[in-house]
Amino acid sequence: MSEMRAALFDRYGPPEVLYVGSMPIPSIQPDEVLVRVHAVSINGGELPGRAGKLRLVTGRTFPKVTGIDFAGEVTETGSSVAGVRAGDRVWGLLGHKSGSMAEYVAVRPRQIAPAPENLTLLQAISLLAGGTTAVTALRDKAALKPGERLLVRGAAGGVGSVAVQIGKLLGAHVTALAGAKNLDFVHGLGADEAFDYRTTHPTQMGRFDVVVDTAGTQQHIYRRLLAPGGRMVAVTVDISKPFTSLARILASNVHGTGRIRAFSGNPDTTLLTELTRHAENGDIVHVLDTVYPLEKIADAHRALEAGGVRGKHVIQLV
Repeated sequence: MSEMRAALFDRYGPPEVLYVGSMPIPSIQPDEVLVRVHAVSINGGELPGRAGKLRLVTGRTFPKVTGIDFAGEVTETGSSVAGVRAGDRVWGLLGHKSGSMAEYVAVRPRQIAPAPENLTLLQAISLLAGGTTAVTALRDKAALKPGERLLVRGAAGGVGSVAVQIGKLLGAHVTALAGAKNLDFVHGLGADEAFDYRTTHPTQMGRFDVVVDTAGTQQHIYRRLLAPGGRMVAVTVDISKPFTSLARILASNVHGTGRIRAFSGNPDTTLLTELTRHAENGDIVHVLDTVYPLEKIADAHRALEAGGVRGKHVIQLV
């Protein structure tokens, strides 16, 4: 077999531009491994990429393959690879590129780690991208300390649902913003307080030492909630106007107080292994919303665009 199925699009546009096509199975280099992909999650950053709102970055070369994360089984290792064997259950991320929504991916060992033994690969993938983002945001960028007040915007989503849990793990008092139907859900994840973002004005919630924003909109308003010495971490931009939103984040480093920290995640084996340990220890739980077959990739994108997701929508390839 030399061909594999993949989720592709030949032009920018709505979810309907996505289709399942064929492409060659990648050949690995001596320092790479080939992974048979079992599951991939749908991530928020893929929506503006597919719609063409990031075309200045993504370019006009088609077809393009969606997907940034994967969970699966190693089927082949390069001649110079050590410590990874065929048959290993792994999870990983592609870093600063897409292309994991396919039956096989070729990656370097630094991009993978053993998947949690207590989770199926479908369950694991719902935790991966959000988990690495939440750990980086709270521990590395915000340096969240025990006893500090943390606000998580979009607390029911793929990143937010893990950020609530990591915040509690780090000893913070966690306030969650989510839709009305998800308030009990985020309380169950460990939030000390939960508010409906549609009916709660930001000034009603007090001041915070750390704000983690997974929504991207109205960041200037939530920035004003920071206490002296407070830190805001933006894990996304406003997808309706991404470059304007990014410019405002950069401007926050010059004007006013409360610099907005932003980052582009590229986790390595160390962070992936740490997340595996947290999952196996029961420190954090996965949140899997809906599983779709690869042929329903457009439906999965539509569902994420519609909002109200709890955790992740996941594509099953095996």
